[in-house]
Amino acid sequence: METATRRNIYAFGLGTIGRDMVYAMVTMYLIFYLTDILGVSDATLWWINGIILLARIFDAANDPVMGVIVDNTRTRYGKFKPWIAFGAVFSGIITVLLFTDFGLTGTAFVVVFGILYLLWGISYTTNDISYWSMLPALSMDQKEREKIGSFAKICANIGLFTVVAGIVPLTTMLGERFDSMTQSYTFFTLALVVVMWLGQAITLIGVKEKKDAFKVEEATTLKGMLRAIIDNDQLLYTAISMSLFMIGYVTTTSFGLYFFKYAYGDEGMYSIFAVILGISQIGALAVFPLFSQRFSRRTLYTAATILVVVGYLIFFFSPMNMLFIGTAGILMFLGQAFIQILMLMFLADTVEYGQWKLGKRNESVTFSLQPFINKIGGAIASGIVGATVILSGINSAVVPSDVSPQGLLLMKIAMMILPLLFILAGYFVYYYRYRIDSDMYQTMLTDLQERGDLKLS
Repeated sequence: METATRRNIYAFGLGTIGRDMVYAMVTMYLIFYLTDILGVSDATLWWINGIILLARIFDAANDPVMGVIVDNTRTRYGKFKPWIAFGAVFSGIITVLLFTDFGLTGTAFVVVFGILYLLWGISYTTNDISYWSMLPALSMDQKEREKIGSFAKICANIGLFTVVAGIVPLTTMLGERFDSMTQSYTFFTLALVVVMWLGQAITLIGVKEKKDAFKVEEATTLKGMLRAIIDNDQLLYTAISMSLFMIGYVTTTSFGLYFFKYAYGDEGMYSIFAVILGISQIGALAVFPLFSQRFSRRTLYTAATILVVVGYLIFFFSPMNMLFIGTAGILMFLGQAFIQILMLMFLADTVEYGQWKLGKRNESVTFSLQPFINKIGGAIASGIVGATVILSGINSAVVPSDVSPQGLLLMKIAMMILPLLFILAGYFVYYYRYRIDSDMYQTMLTDLQERGDLKLS
């Protein structure tokens, strides 16, 4: 492996540990913070649910515009790094503010929350689009991309599961020290933001792009942005499939802490469960390049989906026994890990497909659909979680035993059955509509070289 490739693998991947810590904190635990730490009322929570949904839809609609801005950026540092830095700084500051108790209630609380949440989405997306859209510029070799992407996803999952495993014991410890759980969450969030800033610095300093491999293209207009998305059929099918998967995945993970607190009856087991799943998912990502050398991506996606289906069914029907729940979780997260990296590779390959079909690469416009997908998926998942904790009686429960069996069943259906249907729908969209296999990808690269649109050493 070349030194430059090895450097990009580590510098790019390490940058996402803190990013995913921050993202997990907001998308998975903000609702829990509001309901179980601040103790907002049902009426306020309904308003917050609406704000999250509308803010994410509004912000998601702006993502392709941000992609155009990044694609049209020309600086001595390239077009990606300035926006990576800007987004990291401001999204970090706003994340801390979201988990800070200003003593507001009622309308004032809702207004301030809405402004902060909207600003968080815009600033985080600025970083997210520029960060991930840099991936296709690091290598045009599918196997090298898989190595870079796999390590980045491993680091992302290390960040994610560090938060998942550590949030209960660490916030409890900090809460005892500060004699305040609200201050505990603020300090914990600040620590995650510092990790994000350090990791992003590694990426900004260490990553080297292949800037000379691409011809200089004309600036992308808003009309060109729409064409880059709408006329790239493989990008659209990938986006639909990814959206359905993310809705299911985020919905399930967002219910985790509620499940162990109210259904399993032992909140402390959540961290142990998270460690097991984290190791399983990171292990799956580590061996993915080995499997990708022996099996086609379609075969891997099919096998991964089967694991997810079996895991969900075992989880739903299992008794409250950690042996069954743990086995189900391992199967689910092994499959989901493979699906996550495959989705990233599908999206990256649509960049060359767009260049081959439409004459322009548009990396950032293409990858602007990833945060768009994450926001729509997260918004719908947050809406499902928020509505469920209200309708099931969880938000109004003083102790876990206050939740009725019917309420717990409603939570299990929303956590397991509904997400499974979304994930299966995403698989079928891919299976019947996506057609960029290894042979077609090599044909595209050859054609691009012959046209002078691409220079490969």
